[in-house]
Amino acid sequence: MSGAAAGAAPLPATAAAPGAFRACVHRGTRQIGGTCVELSCGGARLLLDLGMPLDADPAGDPADFLPAVPGLREAAPDLLGLVLTHGHADHWGLAPHAAAPLPTAMGAATRRMLHAAAPFVPRPVPFSAEAELPELSDRRPVRIGPFTVTPFLVDHSAYDAYALLVEAGGRRLFYSGDLRGHGRKGALFERLLRDPPRGVHAMLMEGSSLGRLDPEARFPTEEQVELLLAERMRAPGLVAVCASAQNVDRVVSLYRACRRTGRVLVLDLYAAEVLAATGNPRVPRAGWDGVAIYVPEYQRRHVARRALFGLIDPYRPHRIFPEHLARLAPRAAMLLRPAMLPDVDALGTAWDGARAIWSQWDGYLRDGAGGRLAAELERRGVPLEVVHTSGHASIADLRRLARAVAPGALVPVHSFEGDRFAALFGPGVVRRADGEWWEV
Repeated sequence: MSGAAAGAAPLPATAAAPGAFRACVHRGTRQIGGTCVELSCGGARLLLDLGMPLDADPAGDPADFLPAVPGLREAAPDLLGLVLTHGHADHWGLAPHAAAPLPTAMGAATRRMLHAAAPFVPRPVPFSAEAELPELSDRRPVRIGPFTVTPFLVDHSAYDAYALLVEAGGRRLFYSGDLRGHGRKGALFERLLRDPPRGVHAMLMEGSSLGRLDPEARFPTEEQVELLLAERMRAPGLVAVCASAQNVDRVVSLYRACRRTGRVLVLDLYAAEVLAATGNPRVPRAGWDGVAIYVPEYQRRHVARRALFGLIDPYRPHRIFPEHLARLAPRAAMLLRPAMLPDVDALGTAWDGARAIWSQWDGYLRDGAGGRLAAELERRGVPLEVVHTSGHASIADLRRLARAVAPGALVPVHSFEGDRFAALFGPGVVRRADGEWWEV
């Protein structure tokens, strides 16, 4: 890499040439989550991601976290829209709180999955079922005003995730989004290394693993997670797995572990809807051997309260009820959410010999809903173990990516450890501040 050194001085706004391609990371140069990048060229602007900060106060007004982008709190016709890299809320979660709906580009499966989840969340996403901007598809460029956006399908714990190459004003910016090389789609990462975007002037690269992993260490692969899950499932007794249904790789690992051990995978209505929305015939779903659908009490009440009975109808042939779950429990692996604890309590002896597996980032166990769930399981005498791997690239793989793209400037984002980039990735690192505008 070549380019400005780490800590380069901010570019004064008055120095921008007419028609210049400029960028501003409103949030993300010094934290993970809440990512928002604004691009400007030729009198038009475009947003890449508009995430809810991970540390946002749940009791606060989400609109208070909107970055200072004209068009989010008032009309601004020069803001052409929003391009989402993937379906994690720390990349899209503030979009519902903009003053007016933003035209939004995303992958087709991401759009379907967000719509599938919408009936189950307090505030449905504002994205229409039809694409207002061209849908993202692997390596197919789309034109949005003066910007040409080329998506690169990547391996991540969110399904249908993309890195983005944006070209404007004769310059090229590459935004990694969130990515990794050790999931079930790791071949996508290797393809990106073999055939990266060329001539990139600036690269925004995530660094979530910095501070969580030694530079030479690697995260377990998803296949290794599958084997660990199978090992934990060999003894009889209910296995309650706390995992996100939107982590499709993990659900595949869980299903394959069930097949290895003769267990039945029990999915709730929400999980069944989200998995079906992938449109991928290789993803576990209702109707597969070894998959059962259980609608917990809180979801039954939700369906009745909102008259969403059409959601349940397609699952009737595959649905089990409490009496079936009670018999099945010793050889079941069940996706568990905190609101489902009373359902298992009501089964009588289902917790006897049960084990729980936390298959998400273990930081969520420290407080909040994860911490409360851990306490509830402990009160019931259910041991809890973490079996997980990261949705983000190891430092070693990030180094490979930086070498392959060889940008003129490497800008740290999505990391609490951006100050370490220069030592890890070389002299082409340029530190930027949140809210700082610069020419690509």
